[in-house]
Amino acid sequence: MTTPLAIRDIPEGCTLLVRVHPGAKRNAIDGIHDGALKISLTTPPTDGRANQALIAFLAGELRIPRARITLLTGTASRSKSLRIAGLTAAQLRAALNDILTPATAQ
Repeated sequence: MTTPLAIRDIPEGCTLLVRVHPGAKRNAIDGIHDGALKISLTTPPTDGRANQALIAFLAGELRIPRARITLLTGTASRSKSLRIAGLTAAQLRAALNDILTPATAQ
């Protein structure tokens, strides 16, 4: 049984838990693990570069400006909490569902 993705509404938008795998072979969203969105990044975890790469990658996937994503917790950890400004939990869940669900060929 899969734990549902932990997304919470807050006054400025919503929060999202992520689990990052830095130094991976490719940038990708790999699914959900223990309520956190699993993200692989090619960037190594040095000097905060993986945190910046995480924000840039997720902003690109969600098609929102990077400035709307803020790292709240987990600066030096693989487990992180992000604030996504301007999106409700329902909007973020729908956007991630579209990303996680493979498109069907027509």
